Amino acid sequence: MNKGSAKGPILIDLEDTPTVSVSDAAPLPDMPDDLPKGHAMQVAVGLTTKRPSRLFAWALGLMSLLMVTVVSVMMWDFTLSLLERMPIVGWVVSGLVALLLLILLAVFVKELAGFSRLRRMDRFRHRAEEARAEGNLQSARRVMVQLETLYRGRNDVAWGIERFKERQEDAFEADAVFDLAETEILSTLDNAASLECERAARQVATVTAFVPLALADIVVALTVNMRMIRRVAEIYGGRTGALGNWRLTRAVMTHLVATGAVAMGDDMLGSLAGGGLLGKLSRRFGEGVVNGALTARVGVAAMEVCRPLPFSKKHRPSVSKLVRRALTGVFGG
Repeated sequence: MNKGSAKGPILIDLEDTPTVSVSDAAPLPDMPDDLPKGHAMQVAVGLTTKRPSRLFAWALGLMSLLMVTVVSVMMWDFTLSLLERMPIVGWVVSGLVALLLLILLAVFVKELAGFSRLRRMDRFRHRAEEARAEGNLQSARRVMVQLETLYRGRNDVAWGIERFKERQEDAFEADAVFDLAETEILSTLDNAASLECERAARQVATVTAFVPLALADIVVALTVNMRMIRRVAEIYGGRTGALGNWRLTRAVMTHLVATGAVAMGDDMLGSLAGGGLLGKLSRRFGEGVVNGALTARVGVAAMEVCRPLPFSKKHRPSVSKLVRRALTGVFGG
């Protein structure tokens, strides 16, 4: 070792120091190949996001139209023949057919109303995103007026709306207005939606772990997730019908795939495997944990899609915390 002056730099001679090659270093341990992958949720996401071919869609539409035509003609002929042979029975059947048509019309109107609400929520969210991106205070306050109109008459947010009205004059920036609305108006709805996501994650995890029937976990995962998405939409004001719920489910799953959250992240798998949790559980229990975690991620995606205002960084729900709350105690710790 060569030393310079007392105040100068210190030079260290490394000629005699042995060199270490990177190729000689021990390889990092690989993650086990048999870690649970959440098969049920992966299949459920694939079923909802897979788009049929245009030819198949045309064939299905024509087949449905043909079946409706055949059934209608058969019912018409059957009713006319009854009126000729047994007038009283014929009139009773005619009344039942008329009642059925009224019910189908009501279902059709309900579905149209559901689609209308979804489109209205989409437009509202788009306007809110534009107002926040522009940073225009007047645009932000106009969005807040529309938000108050959207939730008018709802007791669960009435107090929050009053609090927002009292404090909104103190917000002089668009971001401050949106943050105040998230805190005072939407925080209650966010908590309710998070509870729905936790409940669904527990259900999927429990069924996957304790019901070893083939395809049962896939059916339960798909059913529970669709019900969860519908409940989240209802909480935020986007109530849907059956067809609207399927459309919303496709939108949520597509959003999940687009953001790359459908695949279990290396951080979550690493934490589960590194902590020895999956090693202590059976393969079935491990699948339950992963399916429950993926269900929680679907729930957060549903909140992002259904919420009228986009999440700010401060109010965005944490998937890891939601999974922890949902699965704590399910498998004994």
